[in-house]
Amino acid sequence: MQLGFIGLGTMGRHMALNLLAGGHAMAVFARRAEAAQPLVDAGATAYDSPAAVAEHSDVIFTMVTGTRDVQEVLLGGEVRGAGLLVGARPGSLVIDMSTIDPSATRALATTLAAAGIDMLDAPVSGGPQGAADASLTIMVGGPEPAFERARPLFDLLGTTVIHLGPSGAGHTTKACNQLALLVTAQGTAEALTLAARCGLDVEQVRRVLMGGVASSRVLDLFGSRMASRDFRAGIESRLYHKDMNIALSLGHACGAVLPAAAVTMQFVNGLMGRGRGRDDLSALITVLEDAAGGGASDASTGSTTDA
Repeated sequence: MQLGFIGLGTMGRHMALNLLAGGHAMAVFARRAEAAQPLVDAGATAYDSPAAVAEHSDVIFTMVTGTRDVQEVLLGGEVRGAGLLVGARPGSLVIDMSTIDPSATRALATTLAAAGIDMLDAPVSGGPQGAADASLTIMVGGPEPAFERARPLFDLLGTTVIHLGPSGAGHTTKACNQLALLVTAQGTAEALTLAARCGLDVEQVRRVLMGGVASSRVLDLFGSRMASRDFRAGIESRLYHKDMNIALSLGHACGAVLPAAAVTMQFVNGLMGRGRGRDDLSALITVLEDAAGGGASDASTGSTTDA
């Protein structure tokens, strides 16, 4: 099958390589030539616009940052040039794997449907490692026939693939996922901050928590980075900030009460205000430390040092 892929960043590059490894031909577009080079080296063909990718593809994947980026890729804009709607043929399938506003997804799907093009929203969870290992969880919204058509491709990218309903259902589920992840990360940061304040070895406390009911992948991954003070980005905090805004907007629109999300958002806002949007989400613990007027904890002794 002839595939297209737009968005070759931390996640998209691995995903596109896995699709190529599955034996599919691929057209790619990236704003920076160096981002596309690993795909070109693996056999993909680079084009100068989303429209050109669509002209040479039966199924086009998008994996970009936010709602406006997806709109520009699909419909066109100054940064990326002609949108894929210009080049896509009736019968093409667009699969957006970004994390964006579900209402925008539904509007885009309607626009594409008028041109005879199906769209699936299929955001993912699993991070860069899951993308590299093809072990992502993929949450899909859109027409059932389009999902069945795409299923063999999804199987090259992830181990858990679930069709959740009509257009927007995938992106709505991803917002729920991010809400749960961020609130858990806030709880992890608070628990480890308390442990440090009480003079305990933070990493030992984390290991104990991992052995009980409090255990979670968030505590495992982000808690480990908090304990070791490793704030180098896996996925940048600014992207989680964007995702929580989506979740809170959905809650407002449907009348859901999300108090823990609202409190967590204050601390994520604090992280952005400190200019740490490109750090890992584990840097959330530093906002709590600053709020308490203390420095970073030394995990081995429980003493405090200047952050």
